[in-house]
Amino acid sequence: MSTASPPRSPADQANDKRLKILEATMKRHQYRADALIEVLHKAQELYGHLTEDRLLEIAHSLHLPPSRVYGVATFYHFFSLTPQGEHSCTVCLGTACYVKGAMELLATLETESGLRAGSTSADGKLSLLTARCLGACGIAPAVIVDGNVAGHADPEVMRARVRALLDED
Repeated sequence: MSTASPPRSPADQANDKRLKILEATMKRHQYRADALIEVLHKAQELYGHLTEDRLLEIAHSLHLPPSRVYGVATFYHFFSLTPQGEHSCTVCLGTACYVKGAMELLATLETESGLRAGSTSADGKLSLLTARCLGACGIAPAVIVDGNVAGHADPEVMRARVRALLDED
């Protein structure tokens, strides 16, 4: 891996404050490779999603191969490589949720929102996502709406919640 810093885009320069915060986070963790997840969390918090350029900058700063950084960013459901909607709805597809009707729930939400899982509405209002497991098996099927976990999710209740999100001004 090259020792030169990757080139900064005009967007990076315009958002220098966020870049400084991200660099401070890496410095606080002493640029250790084992801080990768914390650094990715901070980058996502600051920028809303993780671009290829951002992943390369992080890889360079933490002295990691880009493939490792990309692998971590794509493995965990809470990282996004594309801009997300103003609201998000994540349906758990883990075994317990699947057995308790997660696919029916997802189909209902896809129909109501007009979205396929993994996409964002054209107006940027809603992202409909899935996760391998949310770790909420005891309340299956589970859905996360705007960061709040909804357990024992009922398709009709969730349909109404998504409709309300889409109808907000």
